[in-house]
Amino acid sequence: MNLDKLNNIIEKNLEDKNIEFKRLFHGRGNFYDDFEYLTVDSIDKILLVVFYKQVEIEDEILQSMKTIFDTYSFETLVVQKRYLPNQPHEVLIGNLDEQLYLVENGLKFSISFQNRNFGIFTDMKVGREYLASISKDKNVLNLFSYTCAFSVYAIDGQASQVVNVDMSKGALSNGRVNHHLNNLDTKKVKFLPLNILKSWSRIKKFAPYDVIVIDPPSFQKGSFAATKDYEKIIKRLNELASEDCIVLSCLNAPELDCEFIKQLFAKNAPEFKYIKRLDNLKTFPSFDEEKSLKNLIFKKDK
Repeated sequence: MNLDKLNNIIEKNLEDKNIEFKRLFHGRGNFYDDFEYLTVDSIDKILLVVFYKQVEIEDEILQSMKTIFDTYSFETLVVQKRYLPNQPHEVLIGNLDEQLYLVENGLKFSISFQNRNFGIFTDMKVGREYLASISKDKNVLNLFSYTCAFSVYAIDGQASQVVNVDMSKGALSNGRVNHHLNNLDTKKVKFLPLNILKSWSRIKKFAPYDVIVIDPPSFQKGSFAATKDYEKIIKRLNELASEDCIVLSCLNAPELDCEFIKQLFAKNAPEFKYIKRLDNLKTFPSFDEEKSLKNLIFKKDK
């Protein structure tokens, strides 16, 4: 695939450009013949270009992105080179406001370009939408909550309570900000800075839960490895769950497929029956769906 085709894909995705976040090009899923090292995003007036490896045509790609930047009235061009350790985002054109927001389905989320991940995992939009659709009057447990985007959707969907659990106090603080940005009542929200694998008694305090979201990192040195730790969570589900609890089980590890999760449930929580896998966003295409984001729904069998 050449630069012209890349530009055509991006421009087609910009036809309905608005304030909402949109992935304009997703090379990471190896769906295209080339550019597997590249992603391009529209964040309102910001055009974000991310390189995952160093390539000879980097300057040509950036020149092409500058043309798109001008054509579609972006105000800031931000580039990140993820192949460099601790590489901050670089502003090539324009300026970044002190407070930045990403908009998704009309909801606002605080973001920052000071870290490798800017504050919300955008490929998880379908999972958040699903949670909102089932949250009314439900007690929701949000494990590995990060900046609490699931919680924002659940409270906006009229959940009776959401309990967010994450090791990072900073991420949970940003989670509070995200609720306030959307004028949501945090009296119904708990923010627990805990090591999940060592804090079951404290998490159980707010049980039984009608909905449980499990959205861990595939690997986080010293705290979580999906291959050995995911099972520990599933073993605890029955003591946390209400009679007809729904579990959204998420995993974004390319080396682990859907069967990995299904087998863990069959072995450790047979009361929970597999219902379906949520479709991924079309703007995040993948050559192999088993290597892409997996959002699986399970429901407790009465």
